[in-house]
Amino acid sequence: MTVSIGSRVIGGGRPTYVIAEIGLNHNGDVEIAKRLIDVAREAGADAVKFQKRTPEIATPEHMRDVPRETPWGTMSYLDYRRRVEFDRDQYIEIGDYATLAGLHWFASPWDVPSVDFLEDLNVVAHKVASAGLTDTELLEALRATGKPVILSTGMSTMDQIDRALDTLGTDRTIVMHATSTYPMEPGEANLKMIATLRDRYPGIPVGYSGHERGLQISLAAVALGAVAVERHITLDRAMWGSDHAASLEPGGFERLVRDIRVIEEALGDGVKRVYPGELAPMAKLRRVGA
Repeated sequence: MTVSIGSRVIGGGRPTYVIAEIGLNHNGDVEIAKRLIDVAREAGADAVKFQKRTPEIATPEHMRDVPRETPWGTMSYLDYRRRVEFDRDQYIEIGDYATLAGLHWFASPWDVPSVDFLEDLNVVAHKVASAGLTDTELLEALRATGKPVILSTGMSTMDQIDRALDTLGTDRTIVMHATSTYPMEPGEANLKMIATLRDRYPGIPVGYSGHERGLQISLAAVALGAVAVERHITLDRAMWGSDHAASLEPGGFERLVRDIRVIEEALGDGVKRVYPGELAPMAKLRRVGA
């Protein structure tokens, strides 16, 4: 029950694979993207993730002409989507920056041309955003790459997840429990779904992709067995953009990775033993021996 991404093995008792979701929090600025990569590296994350769209394909028809207030003035939603997309040269620049920082980098392609775009850049894996789980054409294109695929399951039914996995296959797939509310309230976290997914798909590693405020829910997910954790990161939650409010600032993300590693150590192996540190208290406090 493991999947390899680059040199990292995910699942099977290995350390939690921590993904810093940059998404669109770079606001179309390469220098902000690089600063966020620095945040991920300094915190000890394993990977950074972006989003890649072909705006003319990925933008729903009914949204294209909706006016959007942006830092660059009022524009249509379609033009906004064009404005925040990185081109090939920009992706090469940030991809090389992430690789030199010792991080995996990949993205969520929202359409088939974006899969081809990312394949041309030789990403180590692909991520399916929750919104793309029902896009069979997209899933077939991802399956054909032969790369590991991380599948988020927000806004989806169990039947839809079953169908997605029938398309993707199970040999190189990681399933992420998720709730697609931004930001998500604790009552919608439903962390017991981690066990439900693990039981339903015994050959697939199960992780958690979170959109909540704070750290507690993501840490609880690790304690409940999530083998990968993805959280959005931002330089400042007050920045303009739709995902910043549900993101972690640098200090919070650093604490998250630190505390994940503490929980991993604390979980142990489930074998009862007497630890060396218990010997002195046992000699002092136990009146009746075995």
